[in-house]
Amino acid sequence: MESGAGKHWTEEEVKALLSVWSEKNIRKQLHGTLRNKGIFIYIAKRLQELGVCRDWKQCRAKYKNLKYEYRTVKYAHNSGDVTKTMKFFHDLDAILRYEPVTQLAAEENGMCSVTEAQLNTSPTAESTQ
Repeated sequence: MESGAGKHWTEEEVKALLSVWSEKNIRKQLHGTLRNKGIFIYIAKRLQELGVCRDWKQCRAKYKNLKYEYRTVKYAHNSGDVTKTMKFFHDLDAILRYEPVTQLAAEENGMCSVTEAQLNTSPTAESTQ
């Protein structure tokens, strides 16, 4: 299933992205990481193994869009508006449910710190194993 730039993501492609995104090591690395190009390069390679041809920029854009749409629906539900829905809400809820929203406020000077554990589990090191 090939997709070029500017093509819409198919349902199968989104499901593949969600399956990679739901992996614990990927979630840990994406959470609170501002410079995440390497992670999305790894995700794009994993998606290619699953037959989805997307570059890292497309993966990052889709990740951001899905996350934004999820938070919009979640906020609406918390405000009492249950009419607002999205296709992969339950999948995203399972992935994002435990992610604290206010992590940046807790960090010193508004900067995120990378833990030693995150440095030791780089996506490039895992892809060579």
